[in-house]
Amino acid sequence: NGLMFDITENQLILRVNLQHNVTYWDTAYGYAGGNSEIGIGQFFEKFPDARKKIFLVTKADSRDPDGLSKNLKSSFERMKTDYIDLYFIHSLNDANELSPELKAWAEKMKKEGKIKFFGFSSHQGMAQHLQHASSLGWVDGIMMTYNYHIMHKDDMKKAVEACHKAGIGLTAMKSQGGGPVKTDSEAELKLAGRFIQKGFSPQQAKLKAIWENSMIATICSQINNLSTLQANVAAAMDKTKLELSDLNALRTYAESTCNGYCAGCVSLCNGAMGGDIHIADVMRYMMYYRTYGEPELARGHFSMLPETVRLKMARLDYSPAERVCPQGLAIGEIMRDAARILA
Repeated sequence: NGLMFDITENQLILRVNLQHNVTYWDTAYGYAGGNSEIGIGQFFEKFPDARKKIFLVTKADSRDPDGLSKNLKSSFERMKTDYIDLYFIHSLNDANELSPELKAWAEKMKKEGKIKFFGFSSHQGMAQHLQHASSLGWVDGIMMTYNYHIMHKDDMKKAVEACHKAGIGLTAMKSQGGGPVKTDSEAELKLAGRFIQKGFSPQQAKLKAIWENSMIATICSQINNLSTLQANVAAAMDKTKLELSDLNALRTYAESTCNGYCAGCVSLCNGAMGGDIHIADVMRYMMYYRTYGEPELARGHFSMLPETVRLKMARLDYSPAERVCPQGLAIGEIMRDAARILA
């Protein structure tokens, strides 16, 4: 269960999660300005026995040992706990951040019983980061964007296999890959109808497609209402297996809609533009805005981009990035929309 939301919204959902044995709880130091962790702490304070049943995951914004120690101490205080089951570096962007100093810090925290497992989350450059981590020997877990849009790509398949062989537990996030199936075309109606006839929704089918990959340990799916919780639980409990034709249908749909989804391959667009201008980050924020229906979350992240990037975003020529984008994204249009909508 992904818990990106605030205190007042999450108490009932946390309780129903527990009732349905949804015990993988994921949050981060910065979610909802810290209120996500505080809300979990309020729940554990009210139901102290619940902590023993929960596999608790949180993520640190810091990268250096001193900053990580401060983040971890604050997370303990907020969530009323003295250990974290899986502690992530939040949104790794550079493999060099997996430094010897970081390894030493993680091993020290594990030895002291403050964390059980250590790793990172990744939204962009994921295949490269997974491959690098698989060779290190000290990364326990990774959370990465993994859905029907990118699970068929050769570089991701090889990276997932490398991590599986290395014993790294993989958590899939962004499982819906660009939002619900629309009904604007015959192909979309056909795909939706295909799964409804089998007794589950296209959203549930996307979850099932990932669960059927034995190399993925779990899915972190944001659950901010009881309807989504019930649908996800029903999909997990249902024993119906997707057929090869179903997986092929998802793959075909992914290929036909790829020009609306950023796969996070930042080295291509950054290289074409001569430096990092945060295209993949902005794509993610627009997903929060358009697909998640979370405008404040999107604007909050956008506001943390360097001011120089935000100021020049609307007037840049993105045609070099568009020419190399394997998804065929209308990068310029989306970036200009972001500058107008999220500023």
